[in-house]
Amino acid sequence: MKLITEFKKSMSILYDAEQIENPAELGFKSQDWAARSEIVGFAEGRGTTFFVQHGGRDYVLRHYLRGGLIAKWLQDRYFWTGLSRTRAWQEWHMLAAMRKKKLPVPAPVAACVQLNGVFYRADIMTLRIPQARTLADILTQQPLDKGHWIALGAMLRRFHVHGVYHADLNANNILLDAGGCFYLIDFDRGCFKQRDKVWQQKNLARLHRSLDKIKAGSINLYFDEENWQDMLQGYESVIE
Repeated sequence: MKLITEFKKSMSILYDAEQIENPAELGFKSQDWAARSEIVGFAEGRGTTFFVQHGGRDYVLRHYLRGGLIAKWLQDRYFWTGLSRTRAWQEWHMLAAMRKKKLPVPAPVAACVQLNGVFYRADIMTLRIPQARTLADILTQQPLDKGHWIALGAMLRRFHVHGVYHADLNANNILLDAGGCFYLIDFDRGCFKQRDKVWQQKNLARLHRSLDKIKAGSINLYFDEENWQDMLQGYESVIE
């Protein structure tokens, strides 16, 4: 990793020069990528996440958007309390730290923070995990075998062993690639915590609720309590 930080007027950009060159010139707005016909896909969530391609590499570009009632007024604006405390800076460095721990997360590529008065807007770019689909998408189309559920549980336990707290652990933030490997994505508001079974169990419970919610609104979701118990079996199998 070759870390570079650039400051241009009210804009701050952090990037890995081994992954991308001149992100400021490429831009962080979807319109810039669309103008070059470099958007190759997108995913809908709180906002639109764009899959973009440049120089033979595939990236994921995400603009930070607020949730909850405050989103009606501020939408994509956050109060400025210092660069190191911005959403993009924190997530970028958290991803880098997790990569050093060999945890299955996307490689951070670039982050951009645009300051405007007492507010800022932010974007983050990561390397796209090839041939990967969300757990939610997969389960609406086909079941996963026992081995996959056990592997998922073991993967989640690895994160907890390293004190990784995912603020929004749900079925849309878990990816499975063509080789059968699981990944966690979207660490906005995530952090490293002192290990504690209370928050770890709440983390898992959040995932369970997301699966139940998807099942309630879907004609078919290949998920049941036996699958969950298999996942817990994998979670408990990790030797610390």
